[in-house]
Amino acid sequence: MKTNIVLTGFMGAGKSLVAQTLSAHLDRLVFSTDELIIKREGRPITEIFADSGEDYFRKVEREVVEEVSQKENIIIDCGGGVVVNPENAANLKKGGTVFYLKASPQVIYDRIKTQAHRPLVNVEDPMAKIQELLSFREEFYVKADHVIITDILSIEQVCEEVVTLLNFKQARGEGKG
Repeated sequence: MKTNIVLTGFMGAGKSLVAQTLSAHLDRLVFSTDELIIKREGRPITEIFADSGEDYFRKVEREVVEEVSQKENIIIDCGGGVVVNPENAANLKKGGTVFYLKASPQVIYDRIKTQAHRPLVNVEDPMAKIQELLSFREEFYVKADHVIITDILSIEQVCEEVVTLLNFKQARGEGKG
């Protein structure tokens, strides 16, 4: 039975804020894959990328996703690249309803341009990097159970959409949200 709410999408799409707001509304714990990695490694993600590389980060991320996806009745706030790994995507879908929170490159850039802790956009042309990564990841993101475009929605509106879609699934007998 699918009991977890899984939030995927690019950095800046609103996953963490939506997860925290849903947590308060639904009385569910939130598990952030990025925060679990930071805790496990004892260092920030920027340091993991700088010292050990992205391949190492993705290996630890896969282990964390495998563990957290076995929990029940939680909200999983996924790092932006989690679903690129088919094993991660399968684990998340097995125990949860997956939502892709989609935002346009410009909205993403506007939301994250002052955040130094984003290693994949700490480059000379962050907008070009955002567009490149989004273009590559889109085919993985759209495999979610539901897509919610967050560009002009408030966090509350996104949460309402998540709950509405979960309730619809329950009414159709497609699993418990």
